[in-house]
Amino acid sequence: MTEKEEPNKLHPNDPAISMIRHKIAMLHSKEPNASDEMDVAKDHATRSNHQQFMYDLSTSGKSLAEIQTAWHNYYIGLPDDQKHKVWQEFYEANDHNKNKHASPKVHISKDHAVVLDTDNHPISSNPKTITQLKQDTLKLVSKKRRPTAKQHFKSLLFGLSAGMITVFILLFGFFNDRFIAPFISPSRNVSSTPILIDANSTLAVGPEPKLIIPKINIELPVNFKETSTNEKAVQAALKTGVVHYPTTSYPGQIGNGAIFGHSSGNILNSGQFKFAFSLLRKLEIGDTFMIQKDSKPYFYKIYKKYVVPPTDVSVLNTQDKPATFTLITCDPPGLSTSRLIIVGEQVSPNPIKNTESTAAKSTLKPDILPSNSESLWQRLWSWISG
Repeated sequence: MTEKEEPNKLHPNDPAISMIRHKIAMLHSKEPNASDEMDVAKDHATRSNHQQFMYDLSTSGKSLAEIQTAWHNYYIGLPDDQKHKVWQEFYEANDHNKNKHASPKVHISKDHAVVLDTDNHPISSNPKTITQLKQDTLKLVSKKRRPTAKQHFKSLLFGLSAGMITVFILLFGFFNDRFIAPFISPSRNVSSTPILIDANSTLAVGPEPKLIIPKINIELPVNFKETSTNEKAVQAALKTGVVHYPTTSYPGQIGNGAIFGHSSGNILNSGQFKFAFSLLRKLEIGDTFMIQKDSKPYFYKIYKKYVVPPTDVSVLNTQDKPATFTLITCDPPGLSTSRLIIVGEQVSPNPIKNTESTAAKSTLKPDILPSNSESLWQRLWSWISG
């Protein structure tokens, strides 16, 4: 019969036949794992030639590497049909082992349940009813899952401990300004300091520059030496006390002077003077403060108190009085969202004797008023983010 008479018969050189042969060759190009093949050979009492070869190798005392090499060379030398047989034996052995280790089966009839082995033989001669089997299962599950009183106590203790730690971190990390700051006074050295004196009287003062506010019981060093308006420079200077802003007037001069101080409400923030102005909001119109510079005292009476956004740098300029001093801090304490402005008019000595301002003239206008120091969380974030 010719090829025309058998249109459905594929020619030996047909591409489909070639592709199938190629796939089979690829499948059989690599032998079964030597270790698995040794297990197969050991498990069979009656072995094929290939299994006997592997059994002899495994009992020869050779190392696993030598056995793998010998098995590879043996397999490579086999014709294709024998390679196919090796794989068939390997699959059959694996299927037998899977069935051998298969889980028991449960045969359920109308009233009873019987556990069968892999050959479908009953394992127990005492079959249980469906109700008994359900009860046994529920007992087993409840026994395994029911926590003891000790486990209940441990879980409760763990939950309480985790909750207390979380509350502690929140209080001291974010909200301790509500509990700690109100009880903090930056200084307790000025309770008997006279603040308003007659123009003709004298008050002995030292050479060190200070800011004294008796109402809130503070006495703080004032840094008049800082010449930069750079935020980093100002923040560094604030670690030494409160800071005179270099582009504003000095005590005893015409114009407005400005002093910045921190009002941090967080005990975890850095800096010795982080609480310097934390109680500044308690000052009211009519209260007084004193600035000491060059061994001279200058007394101011508060006539303005208000809050501005941090971008309102106009508060640094001359006020509506001949000689004033402005105390500035972040508001509310611990946050940098706004600035509290306290303005005092010089009342002693008489500002008519004040000299012209010698403040540094800067062509660079600041964009924002100095803020609080970085909190612990901000420092940690800066460290993490590099």
